[in-house]
Amino acid sequence: MNEKNEKRILLASPHMSGLEMAYIKEAFSTNWIAPLGPNVTGFEKEICAYTGAAYADALSSGTAAIHLGLMYLGVGKGDVVFCPSLTFSASANPIIYQGATPVFIDSERESWNMSPQALEKAFEQYPHPKAIVIVNLYGQSADYDRLKAIADAHRVPILEDAAESLGATYKGKQTGTFGDIGIYSFNGNKIITTSGGGMLVASDKRAIEKVEFWATQAKEHAPYYQHKEIGYNYRMSNVVAGIGRGQLQVLDKRIARKKYIFDYYKEAFRDLDELEMMPIAAYGEPNYWLSCATIRSGVQVRPKELLDYLDSKNIEGRAIWKPMHLQPVFKGTAFFNHNPEEPSVSEDIFTRGLCLPSDTKMTDADLDRIVTRVSWFFGAASSRY
Repeated sequence: MNEKNEKRILLASPHMSGLEMAYIKEAFSTNWIAPLGPNVTGFEKEICAYTGAAYADALSSGTAAIHLGLMYLGVGKGDVVFCPSLTFSASANPIIYQGATPVFIDSERESWNMSPQALEKAFEQYPHPKAIVIVNLYGQSADYDRLKAIADAHRVPILEDAAESLGATYKGKQTGTFGDIGIYSFNGNKIITTSGGGMLVASDKRAIEKVEFWATQAKEHAPYYQHKEIGYNYRMSNVVAGIGRGQLQVLDKRIARKKYIFDYYKEAFRDLDELEMMPIAAYGEPNYWLSCATIRSGVQVRPKELLDYLDSKNIEGRAIWKPMHLQPVFKGTAFFNHNPEEPSVSEDIFTRGLCLPSDTKMTDADLDRIVTRVSWFFGAASSRY
């Protein structure tokens, strides 16, 4: 078999349902191309109906939603904001936009999400953070009973970064609805996509009204253009929202397929001593956005070797997010370890972890090709060491 002559298997690419075009055509036929219109309003209402959120505001990206969410929570210059270290930089960058200081929190092994133990330690040194950003990593919910109890005890609001976890649940409740502010992303690689876009949700209507005001350049209600605050061009377009409406109708199908892919890998690698799939916490059901795995401790190969090998066979994988406290741009930023007596959990997951192809358009033949190559790699590697 020569994979170089076969199609490339992608990590996670957009998967159109065929339902999007009706909404897009309607936007064009009615000339609603601007960042407002029936699709925007409809998409917001449909996200609320799906997730149980009270109110929603459609925005240009998940990052924009985090930025405006932090603004609404009062984060400003000189403030401290707690944020998980094991995440994509978009979770942390808006903290810097606001002139605030991120303090990074380690992960727990059970879910790879924010460690309640490390969060408690951070409060000992920084007793008055302005907010806590909690991320649902790779589509799995953080442990909100424990984390929210800590936040509530210190009277600190939570911004829930559910960019990767739309459709995932925690004890039966949809993620994105546990924080004072919740956000979703519809970037091209997410479980559903609008090509680029995001959504901010909240239980307080005032939050949505203020966020929408800022997202439309903070234009005051006046017979001329008047501005008392700095605003942003962050609203979602009616065309993009139409794509989202079509995608949302197949979200449950996409989740089911993502779970199928994860379970396929887990069963296929059951007897492979070198590789272990990401743990699934008992308290919830992920959306299985990306199927992640770690190379077991003691195995002498690194994830990059496997990823390079797969790439040579026209199979795309990806490294786990590099922790924020290891990023050059955040050098010297405070970090709280899950267990100071051991290496940090987030570093260990990064060092040993990788993301396997999780594209919902993959066939069983594609999955078998991936499994065969991964198994061959470790068989060959074991003979070298």
